Amino acid sequence: MNKATLILLFGFFSIVINAQKTLIKGSVIDAYAFKPIEGVLVSVESTNLLQLTNGLGVFVFNESIPLGEQILVISKTGFITKRYPIIVNEGETVNITDMILERNTSQTTDLFTITLSDDELNDDVSGADNISGLLASSLDVFQRTAAFEFSSSFFRVRGLDSKNSSILINGIEMNKTYNGRPQWSNWGGINDVLRNQELTWGLTPSNYNFGGVLGTTNINVRASKARPGSRLTYSSSNRSYTNRLMATHASGLLKNNWAYTVSVGRRWGNEGYQDATSYSSNSFFTSVEKKINNNHSLNLTAIYTPNRRGKSSPNTQEVYDLKGIKYNEYWGWQNGKKRNSRIKEVNEPIIMLNHYWDLNSKTKINTNIAYQFGKIANSRLDYNGTNLVNGFPQGGGANPSPTYYQKLPSYAVRNFPDNLGVAYQALQSFKNDGQIDWNAMYIANIGNAQEGKNAIYALYEDRVDDTQVTANSMVTKEINDNIIVNAGIHFKTLKSENFAQVLDLLGATTYLDVDGFATEINEAQNNLLKPNRLVTEGDKFKYHYHLFANQIGAYIHGQFTYNKIDFFISGSVKNTNYQREGVFQNGGFPDNSLGKGDRFSFTGFGTKAGFTYKLTGKHIFNFNSGYISRAPTIQNTYSNSRENHNTVPNISNEKVVSVDGSYIFRSPIIKAKLTGYYTKITNASEISFFFADGIGGDNTAFVQEILQGIDKKHLGVELGVEAQVTPSIKLKGAAAVGQFTYNNNPNLYLSTEPDAEAEEAGFVNGFKAFGQSKLKGYKLASGPQNAISVGFEYRDPDFWWFGATANFFQNTYIDVSPLTRSLNFNTDFDGNVFNDYDEDLARVLLKQERFNDYMSINLVGGKSWKIGKYYIGLFASINNLLDEVYKTGGFEQGRNANYRELRDDKALQTPVFGAKYWYGRGATYFLNLNLRF
Repeated sequence: MNKATLILLFGFFSIVINAQKTLIKGSVIDAYAFKPIEGVLVSVESTNLLQLTNGLGVFVFNESIPLGEQILVISKTGFITKRYPIIVNEGETVNITDMILERNTSQTTDLFTITLSDDELNDDVSGADNISGLLASSLDVFQRTAAFEFSSSFFRVRGLDSKNSSILINGIEMNKTYNGRPQWSNWGGINDVLRNQELTWGLTPSNYNFGGVLGTTNINVRASKARPGSRLTYSSSNRSYTNRLMATHASGLLKNNWAYTVSVGRRWGNEGYQDATSYSSNSFFTSVEKKINNNHSLNLTAIYTPNRRGKSSPNTQEVYDLKGIKYNEYWGWQNGKKRNSRIKEVNEPIIMLNHYWDLNSKTKINTNIAYQFGKIANSRLDYNGTNLVNGFPQGGGANPSPTYYQKLPSYAVRNFPDNLGVAYQALQSFKNDGQIDWNAMYIANIGNAQEGKNAIYALYEDRVDDTQVTANSMVTKEINDNIIVNAGIHFKTLKSENFAQVLDLLGATTYLDVDGFATEINEAQNNLLKPNRLVTEGDKFKYHYHLFANQIGAYIHGQFTYNKIDFFISGSVKNTNYQREGVFQNGGFPDNSLGKGDRFSFTGFGTKAGFTYKLTGKHIFNFNSGYISRAPTIQNTYSNSRENHNTVPNISNEKVVSVDGSYIFRSPIIKAKLTGYYTKITNASEISFFFADGIGGDNTAFVQEILQGIDKKHLGVELGVEAQVTPSIKLKGAAAVGQFTYNNNPNLYLSTEPDAEAEEAGFVNGFKAFGQSKLKGYKLASGPQNAISVGFEYRDPDFWWFGATANFFQNTYIDVSPLTRSLNFNTDFDGNVFNDYDEDLARVLLKQERFNDYMSINLVGGKSWKIGKYYIGLFASINNLLDEVYKTGGFEQGRNANYRELRDDKALQTPVFGAKYWYGRGATYFLNLNLRF
């Protein structure tokens, strides 16, 4: 009886155990990269069973699985949905590993075309650095909308700029040491080889680095991972360039275990949307890989994308009212052609070598080294004294800028109120011309040369010649099916040579290398080692110094994946040091400019953690938090590196605290994500340069404004929803509602040349503290703080598609002047409050300008054909269909530094020193035609 009972119990438990083993599991990989895809939605058709793949691309169904013939559906945004027939038998496991998903080229191809076209990315002011995650193409609907709908309005995700995200190519970080931001044009024009991207969003961990609070994008350009085949592309646009040609060929992995990819391209145009914004760029790319054996592979990559473009100017409203939003002050006619005085040239080749070592099936080691060198140059006009009288430069020319304040009608109205004919003459002159007079400068210079004098005007460029070596090594270890560990070490060293170089003396042969605005004899010398030096074309002048930077760091991530909950924890440490070496001995700072200055060292730490709770396959909750202590950038460390070794007072690490939480809903029809976030940045610093009136009373000076100890607060919500209402029609919507503000009153300092006028204004050795700048509560100038998009896509089975979106933008604010919010605003030279100070009027004068809300409508569409072995794709887009006119950003001029100056200027109908603005482009188009074979 006992024996029978045991047999019965054993059989019963066997049945139970076998029943419990009925499950479906598998994994999904990219068809071309052969890497696991995380976040793939896997469903059993006609049921409520849903799962998402984890970081290994793996999914498991183990509850309420229907038996018999079933259809497994796998889908992810940006990929072609696939259906797999399976048979589920009771007590058995259906195991489908390495199911393949192919990228949907009808969607992703054109997205890359837009976002990597250097559109709105190359301006040299922070207000135009608009999209930190612009390469993101994955993606959930909110990220796609932010990248492709909001970007033209200078929208910043979460109000943060691009130094808060990491851009990598083959595991090598591309963010610049100088300002922390990527130099996008270093890889512009090679779109076709940049499609294989691995993305992490926000604080979630990356396999390649610790990352920032906006995530990491790694662009994989390994030759063996490129999609085999050839591609020819032609594009036409009226945005930044007018024409583009690209040709790309990828071999795939050949029988001899070699693979290669080559790509060449050219972008050009005489004029973009703004006047005289010429564009000329060539692009060359090659990647060669040798698979040595099953464990080792070497890849060599070279990227060379030299480019030149004409820059456009921000302008006051007075100028825009007279000349329109396409107006650009930087150019003038010469020999019947438009010549732009402000040309930006980027010429920085990149060479990298990557070693991939699959130690075993569970452990992978990736070691990389990169060498980048070359130059970034920005040209501009200079006007100086032509000779010395008693040690001071004399005979300087007038400011050649056509928008110089003394040439505009507002100046004449203010200074000649009884003779409005002067203002009318200025008005007509500016409206009828209003551009740089190149001929007048040539005539003046040639006349001086004939008299044996030096040039009055010169065209020169500010040069940065960087040499950088980056190396890192990363290991990925799969401990078991649930645990993955990533760790890495990295090193970067930079030598940056900075100088001004004469480009064109405009008909003359020599130019006097002195400071034409100096008020002391010694201060007039840009280089005391060679006083009163005459320079010719090609010579270095004005300033010359080196910056040295070294970074070494390490990180580790632990990622844990289970049926109901996933979580991670990460840590990092990084040491950064800077040093300046002066080649010139500046006359204003003879004891603090030549040779090597002090070395500054910063050690930062980071930690972050997060978890994902999968209530069901449809309902998912995610929470992340992080703390990052990071070194200030070189840009915000040295107060005026062109002239001296001085740094920001009390300079130390910036600190970032960030948390976010999301609710994610996924079904075969609707995908939605709602996220709330809070980010606080503390102890930041910023440096600005401008000419100010009303310093310490009635004094004027060219100053460096140092804002130290800045706290910023970013909080808001993001929503993205898309619904596949029919097989052909998708509805989509996204919203970003944020509030980005200064969260304290930071310390403000000014530095300037240490002359008699500076001493009269209270400066000691060219430096003065102005206490706190009352900025708390002012909005950050980070583009629209609220943005909403609604739209649809129609995709026809006959391979054509069309989409439209309406985008609404609110709460865009001007960048306020910190100096006018300091004690300098309401106090005289003796430290007492102005006797005519009116607090109510001051409150009105200092109110932050908020721009008008606006709407833009964008259209996109495309068609693809297959003719034999050839694929033809056509894509077109129109942005701002209704030609809406709107301001995207701007800044208050610091010229009116105190109450009296600002009051008197704003009392005019048209202020002389009004704020300067950027306007968005009107209606623009982009057309792309490609042939694949």
